[in-house]
Amino acid sequence: MAKGKTDSVPFKVAIVSWIDLLGYGGMIANAEFNPADRRSRVPISRLRAFHRIVAEHSARTFRTLVLNDGAAAYRDLSMRGPDVTCDFLTRSFAMFTAINALEKANGFPGARMVMAVGFRSKGSRRAIDYTSGHLNSILSRLENGLISAEQAVKEAGSIQRYFDVLPQLQANFAFTKAYLADSSGSKAGLGGPRFFVDDAVFEGEVPTWLLSEDPISWEHAKLKLKANFIPISAVDIETARIANWCGLRDGLKVAEAIAPDTPILEAMRNNHR
Repeated sequence: MAKGKTDSVPFKVAIVSWIDLLGYGGMIANAEFNPADRRSRVPISRLRAFHRIVAEHSARTFRTLVLNDGAAAYRDLSMRGPDVTCDFLTRSFAMFTAINALEKANGFPGARMVMAVGFRSKGSRRAIDYTSGHLNSILSRLENGLISAEQAVKEAGSIQRYFDVLPQLQANFAFTKAYLADSSGSKAGLGGPRFFVDDAVFEGEVPTWLLSEDPISWEHAKLKLKANFIPISAVDIETARIANWCGLRDGLKVAEAIAPDTPILEAMRNNHR
């Protein structure tokens, strides 16, 4: 598929895993939200350990954004096969497992992760473009002899963003779904330090290489969001490889599952043939 043709589609099929530390708010509240209070040492240490593990699991194909005691991993699904879906699920589970192993070792409540899929509109690059334009200006003036090398280094070192944005998570409805489902917590049946996966990623039954529980029907009535989430407690990598990672959907099949017979879906079909 030609790059230009792909870029003409104003939306993507996204996958997002949102994870947050259970009980962290209560811990920091006990210290009256005061980092100088000795009681804040434990929750702050817990937070830093969480950030470290998220950083260790982040990669070019598994980017993350940390927001205090929560973190979002995000990626766009491939329209040509389920490899990206498989990779994202296994990386999400690996990060979830590592965080909860440390949480358990330290006697903390653990973390919950919700993985969801949905459409996203292409986001604004305003902050990125501003920084890029400023840097190009410096290089151009240096090349034309208008400023010295010393001045160029000084200007480049002082570039700051006064407005920032992460395009991949703007108008990203996979992120919206994952965050809201996690926020629903035990009241919606999504309680405890567990890993919940949107069943729209599965091609029929849950693959045998995943140890799963019964699906949990979730709904946000006000926003008219619905999903079935499958609790996953183990991933058998060897069996998955033997099975060639079968049982998961690619981006186009996910789109068909979450928005059947819509103009959006038809546009995606036309642009990915």
